[in-house]
Amino acid sequence: MKTTTFTRLRTGLLALACCASLQAHAALFEDDEARRAILDLRGRIDGLNARLDSKADKASTLELAKENEQLRAELARLRGQVEVVTNELANEQRRNKSFYGDLDGRLRKLEPQRLTVDGKEVDVGPNEQRLYEAALTRFKAGDYPGAAAAFSSFVSNNPGSGYSGSAYYWLGSSYYALKDYKNAIAAHKMVIERYPENPRAPDSLLNIATSYTELKDKANARNTLDALITQYPSSPAAATARERLTKLR
Repeated sequence: MKTTTFTRLRTGLLALACCASLQAHAALFEDDEARRAILDLRGRIDGLNARLDSKADKASTLELAKENEQLRAELARLRGQVEVVTNELANEQRRNKSFYGDLDGRLRKLEPQRLTVDGKEVDVGPNEQRLYEAALTRFKAGDYPGAAAAFSSFVSNNPGSGYSGSAYYWLGSSYYALKDYKNAIAAHKMVIERYPENPRAPDSLLNIATSYTELKDKANARNTLDALITQYPSSPAAATARERLTKLR
């Protein structure tokens, strides 16, 4: 009978030792304090095994059984602690993954995008595109003073932009709508001098000629129309220039 009791206690303690070993392995990566406690518990269980081998009286058996229950309770507490730490770590990993995913998305929005602008592929920043489109919206709405100010600010702050050629064109058109012909000529000349391949360049020359006409400067108007026909002979603006030249000669 006594041998059976010892055997059962020994079996139970060995099972507890195995469980404690597994929990210690898990806690190694999650919680140092729990790991140390479980290792200590394992040592205490090994001590109980030794005492079982050396003590065989009833009192000792009851004492060991009581201590066994206490160790079980302590082990359950430590298992709960490891589980809490494991869950907290998993939640922290999910939060970090979400944070870095959101950060990556925000950084991508700040990166320049490869777009086709006026027939050319260029790198365009998100703020750059937004400012250009806002200025163009003002022009289309008939807010020519606001458009002139917005396009003037754009070309000053974004000198290397892929939108610069078109921005100068719309700046000149805004000045023309305001009957500020001198500034209209200056802005359109920037298109011809800096962005001669821009698809709006022929129209810029035509607008320069029109502005000279408004200023009663027929000589420069004719010279500009001649330049338009020479540089962009196949453009619709050149066809208009030929018609106007017959009236100016």
